[in-house]
Amino acid sequence: MLIKLTERAAKRVLALTGNINDPEKRLRMSVEKGGCSGLEYAMSFDLKKEGDTEIESLGVSILVASESLEYLKGSEVDFDDGLNGKGFEVRNPNANTTCGCGRSFQ
Repeated sequence: MLIKLTERAAKRVLALTGNINDPEKRLRMSVEKGGCSGLEYAMSFDLKKEGDTEIESLGVSILVASESLEYLKGSEVDFDDGLNGKGFEVRNPNANTTCGCGRSFQ
């Protein structure tokens, strides 16, 4: 699978989509320059664009632009909402190094 959501992550995304006024918007995952390790993850809700790959995981549609796909291939997204929870966390097998916060990688 290109990108997999855990049950906790899927439940959180589905809860967030209930607050969006446009039913055509999907979860978009991308990789951008930045963060303490050089690249960082970004997540938003967006409409499908030409060239996007659409992935389905546990009832959630995920959009990924072609330039981010290679970075995210094989990743698993989890969500932690505990007292010390970090929110969404990406476990990426393609990352050589990951910073302490878990939000950026190289």
